[in-house]
Amino acid sequence: MKPERPKPTAESSLIDGYARTIDYLRISVTDRCNLRCRYCMPEEGIPTISHDSIMRYEEIALLVRAAASIGFTKVRLTGGEPLVRRGLTDLIESIAAVEGISDLSLTTNGVLLAEEAPRLKAAGIGRINISLDTLKPDRFLAITRRDLFGRVTAGIDAALGAGMDPVKINVVVMRGINDDEIMDFALLTRDRPLAVRFIEFMPITAQNGWEPAKVVPSAEVLSLIRKRYTIEQEAETRGGGPSTDLRIDGFAGTVGFISPVSSHFCDRCNRLRVTADGRIRGCLFSDDESAILPILREGRPVEEIAAFIKNAVTRKPRAHAINDGRFKNCQRAMSAIGG
Repeated sequence: MKPERPKPTAESSLIDGYARTIDYLRISVTDRCNLRCRYCMPEEGIPTISHDSIMRYEEIALLVRAAASIGFTKVRLTGGEPLVRRGLTDLIESIAAVEGISDLSLTTNGVLLAEEAPRLKAAGIGRINISLDTLKPDRFLAITRRDLFGRVTAGIDAALGAGMDPVKINVVVMRGINDDEIMDFALLTRDRPLAVRFIEFMPITAQNGWEPAKVVPSAEVLSLIRKRYTIEQEAETRGGGPSTDLRIDGFAGTVGFISPVSSHFCDRCNRLRVTADGRIRGCLFSDDESAILPILREGRPVEEIAAFIKNAVTRKPRAHAINDGRFKNCQRAMSAIGG
C-alpha cells in the first residue's frame, strides 16, 4: 500500500483571481468514443483530432508533474471515452507515481470497463464515474445509438468487484426523455454502495438539443425522492467536487445533485480542463483556451510549464453565463472538450 502523501500547505496552493483554490486537473486523453449519444454527437460522429495532434502519454505525465509542483493534488482522466485509447494503464501508473497527486480518478461510459476494471484499480484508479442516463435497454439504444447496455451494467459490477470506491453513476436528467426513471436510479443505492448523481442538462453545444424546458432542476429531483423516502443525513462528498450528496434512510449508497443551471457552483470551482490536443480551458462553458501542447512537445523544464499553467489560471472566468444573455454554446463538442 502506498503511503498517504502530504496535502499541500496554504503556501503551496494555487489561488486564482477570485480566491478559489485550484487543485484539480481534468485531462482528456482522447476525443474518440464508442457511443453516439444523441445529446453529444451525430450518428456519423464528428471530425476527430489527428493522431499527431493528440497529447502523448509522456507529455501528459510531464503536464501532471508540472501541475503537482504548484499545488494540484487531483487528476481525473476523461475523453471522449478514455478506455478506447491503448495503453491507458501505463499513463495511469505514471501519474499515480507523481509526488503530490493524492487523488486519481477516471470518467467512462462503462462499455469497456468489465474487462479493464481490475487493471485500472491495480494501476492507481481509486474513484470512477460511469455515465449512464437510463436503466432501460431499449432507451439506452435510442439515446446512445448502440446496443451495449448489458456491457455497461457489467462494468458497474466489475468496478465494485475491483474495490473502486466510490463508484459514481452520472445521470443527466432530461425532461421527457429519462425523468421518469429518477426513482429507479435512486433505488440503485439501496443495497450497493453506489453514488448516483443527478446532473442538470447543460447547453454544451448548439447541436445537443438543449433548451430550458428540458432542464429538470435538482430541487425537483430531490422533492420527488423526498415524497417517497426519508433522507437520513447529508453524506460526505467523496473526492470533493460540486455534488451535494445525501443518503436515503437505510440505503447503502448515496444520491447526489449537480446543479450547473439552477444553482451554479462557480464560486467554488477548483478545476482546469485540458483537451486531448493540449489546450487548457478554465471553464467548461468558455471557449477561451491556452495551448500548452507546444511547450510540452518541446520538453520544456517543469518550472516553465508550471508558469504556463499559472498564467492559464489567471484567465479562469468568475462564472459561466448560462442564465443571462451573454451565454453562447461552446464551439467544440463535449467529446472534444473532455467530460
